[in-house]
Amino acid sequence: MDIRKEFGSFSNYLWSFVDGQPMIDVSAGYTDRTPLSDKISKDLKKRGMKYMGSTTTLAYLLAVGIYNAHEPQCFLSPECSDKPGDR
Repeated sequence: MDIRKEFGSFSNYLWSFVDGQPMIDVSAGYTDRTPLSDKISKDLKKRGMKYMGSTTTLAYLLAVGIYNAHEPQCFLSPECSDKPGDR
């Protein structure tokens, strides 16, 4: 609720970490955490959330399209590179 009050939505909160642009990093598909997921996880914990470690955070960022780890030849790559609100 506090994040929603401060940012307008949880989505806005997450996108604020990447200036509203999807982050493309093919190597993220081969790791369980990134500097971005570490940063967001740490911030969420500071805000009182529990069970939001870096691995869970990265999985969520990948699932919602904020972090794109699809290789360019992947059939999902063009779909995942859309800007927020384009769909």
